[in-house]
Amino acid sequence: MSEQQSSYNCNCTSQEFEQAALNRFRSIVAFIPKECKIFREPWDSSTVLCLDFQACPYFLEVTKGKAELLLNVVKDLGLAKSVIFRLGNHVRGWRSITLTDYKY
Repeated sequence: MSEQQSSYNCNCTSQEFEQAALNRFRSIVAFIPKECKIFREPWDSSTVLCLDFQACPYFLEVTKGKAELLLNVVKDLGLAKSVIFRLGNHVRGWRSITLTDYKY
């Protein structure tokens, strides 16, 4: 058992869990360019996933066209209830997960 524990080294902070989830998101939606900043931020009483295309604006519209796929991955990973498409400080699109997207 101690060998198994020593091979798994994790401080398990909420920041590390969040970063692991964002890395998992990026690996699943590999069509998003590496230059796109992906982060979560609070909006009112919920958290949104932000995709900032400031460093790669030419990918913004292409990625927005795949919003349904993005929303499914965000929902499955429990990252947020909405996705914001940004160019720096300017919001260029907003998609929310609806209650009908959830399976009960």
